Amino acid sequence: MLKINSIPFLLIFALLLNISCKEEAPVAKRVIMLGIDGFSLEGYQKAKTPNIDALFADGVISTSTRTVMPSVTMPNWTSHLTGGGPEQHGVFGNGWEKEDHTIAPQEMDQDGYYPSIFKVAKDNVPNIKTAFYFNWKSLIKPFNKKYLDEYRFEEDDRYDQNYQAAFDFIVSNQEVPTLIFLYSVHVDHAGHGHEWMSPEFITAIEEIDVKIGEFVKQLKAEGLYEESNFLLFTDHGGIGTSHGGTSVQEMIVPWMIKGPEINKSVELNSPNSNANTSAVVAKLFGIEDTPESWIAKVPSGIFSGKD
Repeated sequence: MLKINSIPFLLIFALLLNISCKEEAPVAKRVIMLGIDGFSLEGYQKAKTPNIDALFADGVISTSTRTVMPSVTMPNWTSHLTGGGPEQHGVFGNGWEKEDHTIAPQEMDQDGYYPSIFKVAKDNVPNIKTAFYFNWKSLIKPFNKKYLDEYRFEEDDRYDQNYQAAFDFIVSNQEVPTLIFLYSVHVDHAGHGHEWMSPEFITAIEEIDVKIGEFVKQLKAEGLYEESNFLLFTDHGGIGTSHGGTSVQEMIVPWMIKGPEINKSVELNSPNSNANTSAVVAKLFGIEDTPESWIAKVPSGIFSGKD
């Protein structure tokens, strides 16, 4: 017969056993963020993208993600990479300058920048290496470069050298956690120059699909693919030769993720926004301490066994 005074001891023992059996949340080895400017949902659905399709076939795809307002470039990329909306990070247009803007960020680092996912990663993940590759010169302005181990600009809408540089960075830092942002603006420029959904616009999407396929093939050849997490996202769509409005074509965009801890072959039906991306990246790295002003949330349905 169980003695009454043994019950507290058994309860404590069971609690300790439960805690000891819990595994720590896995920390991502590598997160690769693929950014395609102006990559509309219509364009994704019409273009032939066999490499993007293969990459995210066993991941999670959203076809209902919303941009932040306004649906223009710099506010949305800043939201992707900071976890705040324009109301928080203060970037309301493409002309934003650190020393010349209307509203200051709600929260700032010691240099006056709104806290990015690169800062958060540096503050929370030991030995992490970060990189930022871009071909629209203004894109990097809202981000404090001191939290980037490498950043590289490629001129004239080209991106081949940036993709190679990103691959080389991953190889060189394969023994430590890495966070890479790899961006191209050429799809957006095709939309502005020829209209969204024009043959030239569709060709631009199909060209970056080929480059992504080559990049993935390189990672596989070096044994760096299986442990990698991939995200692919955009800032906005477009209509005619412009964007910035509130139409479905401008504001509803694709968003994708795949990786070891990500659900397989799932359509994301929960609400998602461009402002959520950094929260997802933070969770991949096991980071719980994010900036107080971030509005980013992790949509349900992304992580396997955790929603």
